Amino acid sequence: MATAIAAAAATAAAADDERAGAEIAYGGEECLKHTFELLEEMGFPKGILPLKDLVECGRVRATGFVWMKQKKPSEHYFERSKTLVSYGEEVTAYVEVGKMRKMTGVKSKPVFFWVAITEMSIVDDPNRKKIYFKSSLGVGKAYSITAFMTGEERIKFKEIKDGKNDDVDNDRDGDNVDDKVKTTEEKSLDN
Repeated sequence: MATAIAAAAATAAAADDERAGAEIAYGGEECLKHTFELLEEMGFPKGILPLKDLVECGRVRATGFVWMKQKKPSEHYFERSKTLVSYGEEVTAYVEVGKMRKMTGVKSKPVFFWVAITEMSIVDDPNRKKIYFKSSLGVGKAYSITAFMTGEERIKFKEIKDGKNDDVDNDRDGDNVDDKVKTTEEKSLDN
């Protein structure tokens, strides 16, 4: 019992150390602004982390450690990638331009079972930009970056590509930030 208590105290101390020197934002509006600024700075589209009811967000610039806390877990269905993603109460990662690594709190259900997503990275393909998702199993999959863009971002992307990007022109899911978002609680009520 004493060993378990000591281990819990060590884990809490490590988490505090990990967050030392952090810039912290509180409240939904401030956290959303903070999250969008972070995603833009790192080169990710705003729709990649459609978190709901944010209460706290933090960033340690020196180490790249970030966290986002929601009131409760939520799920989001990305229509274009046909993937259900679960976001825990807290999502953490180490960020750098074009990459989020050592992620926690994000799981994907591509078919029958949940798989933890541990890394996301931007892949510049000669034909189009993609986001590669790596799982805790060591395997991953890449999707077009437009599958995670807001409608406004897609318009800008299309303008930049001067209308030559078929992926944007054939986009089927519209503004996916609002796509079929359900909290875990709402999902269980459906069943």
